[in-house]
Amino acid sequence: MNREELVSYWQASALKDYETMQHLFVSRDYHWALFMGHLVIEKLLKAIYVKKVDISPPKSHNLSQLAVRCNLVMDEKLVDIFDRITAFNISARYPDYEMSFYEKCTPEFTQQNMEIIEEVKQWLVQQI
Repeated sequence: MNREELVSYWQASALKDYETMQHLFVSRDYHWALFMGHLVIEKLLKAIYVKKVDISPPKSHNLSQLAVRCNLVMDEKLVDIFDRITAFNISARYPDYEMSFYEKCTPEFTQQNMEIIEEVKQWLVQQI
């Protein structure tokens, strides 16, 4: 694949995952909805990386680190948002024994964070 095809691949994959996130919310799988939200942002960052830096994106799930490697200009608020969304990846995949992440993922908590993911998604798409 050439650079343009790879960018399109990452972007299309992110948008498919965005749809999955919404379906998971409707089905009340809140923790998995947020996990998918993380993947949406990760894949859009990888699209930006491929477009602006190199055709082989890093094999990282840390959104702040990916954004830095994409040379994105970020304020402290955006770094905090990336760190928060990154935690959804870890917490959904490796829950603690008290299941605290599952309990935290109420419909309200999930909806609020999905709105943040939507805002970041829109901003990242503009960067591509």
